[in-house]
Amino acid sequence: MNRQTAKTRVAETIAERDDDLLETLERLVAAKSVTGDEPRGQQVMLEAFDRLGLEVETWEPEAAALEDHPGYFRTSSYEERGYEGRENAVATVPGAGDGPTLALSGHIDVVPADPESAWESDPWTLRRDGDRVYGRGASDMKGGLAAMLLAVEVLAEERVDLAGDLYVQSTIEEEDGGVGGLLSVLERGYVPDAAIIPEPFGLPNVGIASAGVMFFDVTVPGKKAHAAWGHQGVSAFDKACRIRGALEELNDERQAAIDFPPAYGADPSLEGHVTNINLGVVEGGDWPASVPAEVVMKGRVGWPPGESRADVREAIEGAIEAAANADEWLDENPPTVEWTGWNAAPHEVARDAEIVEIVRENAESITGEDGTFVGGNAALDERFYQRYYDVPVVTAGPYGPNLHGVDEYTTVTSLLETAQTLAVSAIDYCGLAE
Repeated sequence: MNRQTAKTRVAETIAERDDDLLETLERLVAAKSVTGDEPRGQQVMLEAFDRLGLEVETWEPEAAALEDHPGYFRTSSYEERGYEGRENAVATVPGAGDGPTLALSGHIDVVPADPESAWESDPWTLRRDGDRVYGRGASDMKGGLAAMLLAVEVLAEERVDLAGDLYVQSTIEEEDGGVGGLLSVLERGYVPDAAIIPEPFGLPNVGIASAGVMFFDVTVPGKKAHAAWGHQGVSAFDKACRIRGALEELNDERQAAIDFPPAYGADPSLEGHVTNINLGVVEGGDWPASVPAEVVMKGRVGWPPGESRADVREAIEGAIEAAANADEWLDENPPTVEWTGWNAAPHEVARDAEIVEIVRENAESITGEDGTFVGGNAALDERFYQRYYDVPVVTAGPYGPNLHGVDEYTTVTSLLETAQTLAVSAIDYCGLAE
């Protein structure tokens, strides 16, 4: 069988297998696997690997073995739950030749479905309405995992022997940073020559970049006093508003100065907003009749490729320091900044990398549409491959316009097209055995 015949047969077979794909996705969605509590979802993947007769390795990550890595940080789920019982799983489809190795990688964890009462149906039960399928993880990214499994199954059924090894990776805690997930997989030795991750980027668009993301806490001091003698105190709320204003001004300046077209390639509304500083939590005060003595503002900064984490930290800390210096109280009682949680650097893959060209050409051929390069507005596991192991990686997955939202959905058509793209791209990249 030549390469084109193999690709045609595989694509045609996958197109008729929507029932099998949805059966797998139904089991995955039902296996509630919110970040930090992934075992039920991983068990579904292990059962699928076993059914396919694949060699599998599972293990619990070890923070001590990862903490010296430049991509390491302590995730919030690790702080709360540790890694006990939270296994990664890698199945290997051995190549029958000496072709290059490819990884198909996806994360089993999902974000919470709260408020569940706002959903039209149970978020943990897959619901089909025409071409759409609803459920937490339907698009992000249990749909991609189901597409991976179908691609591997059909390659075997059609007796397509790849020349290179194929790794099928199911990882934990991507939504929390991926440190115990994909980073642990790579440190375990599963480093391919190239990789594809079917995150919901909407084929035929292909992702070639991710954003840097860092979390920070700003603690702003005040002076406590009874409200009746409020003039004797200093409101930390009032002072925090000055810091908030400085960060808003910095955000406006950065958004006007920084551009990265792939970040809005699939969503024009993101133009002018490819970097952002967000204060998502404000805590302070302890009694309505007291002048608050302290306010803590918890923020996130995201940015596309082009700046280092040190550059961004310097910009934010500098804006806070300048605002404090301009205020008599804060100049003598300066706020403190602590960088906590997420600490991810951005990544960008060369557009002419072989795997990028292969996936883009196949995605456009399968969908019959023209795609574009996207990415750079959210942090992704892909950064581990490219930044730290020099492995070219492309994001290619189903339609997913409201991932993380209420009534998350994707389409059956885009899931099948994702499985087709993964399978035929594996043929092109790994080659066929003689």
